Amino acid sequence: MSNTLVTDTGASETARPESGGRPRTREGSSRRGDASTTDAEGVSPATIEDGSGRAIRFAPYEPAARESLVDMYATFDPTQRAQGIPPVRRDAVESWLDSVLEGPSLLAWHEDRVVGHVLFVPDGDGAHELAIFVHQGYQDAGVGTALLRRGLDHARAAGVTRVWLSVTWGNDRARAVYRRAGFERERPAGGALRMSRRL
Repeated sequence: MSNTLVTDTGASETARPESGGRPRTREGSSRRGDASTTDAEGVSPATIEDGSGRAIRFAPYEPAARESLVDMYATFDPTQRAQGIPPVRRDAVESWLDSVLEGPSLLAWHEDRVVGHVLFVPDGDGAHELAIFVHQGYQDAGVGTALLRRGLDHARAAGVTRVWLSVTWGNDRARAVYRRAGFERERPAGGALRMSRRL
């Protein structure tokens, strides 16, 4: 697959201030999507309470979740798409998912609805390109930051050792989120900045 995924669409959402307060684990202790979200064994909680008080569950992608994932992308705000992703038409979403679901992928669920997706696409050079998307109805509540952190944990457990992403130069909030998650600036990539990290 060509390196066309640009994560500033969903990532910019992970970088927004958590207006509704800090996400909480189901046990009620305050959690953010940073290094403090792991327990003593380094495992991220499977469920948090987001800044709006909603229980958000994280689970690896399984084929049974495909329809719900397609539904999330089919209702994704077109103004938050970058470089054509996610695609607008439902059939194009299906085709795009066929090309990007070959690597590790983690979903954020609210009840029976997928509300976020982080994916790691093999780039053919031993690394994986990261893309993250959070449905507009779940932004500004800590879901994206928590999804990013848990996605990195999931990718590491799946054997991924190096991750990179592209983010537009003007997307300062997304770049700040990625820096806090351990990504470092690599080099410009057209109108975008490439950032990477080892897992």
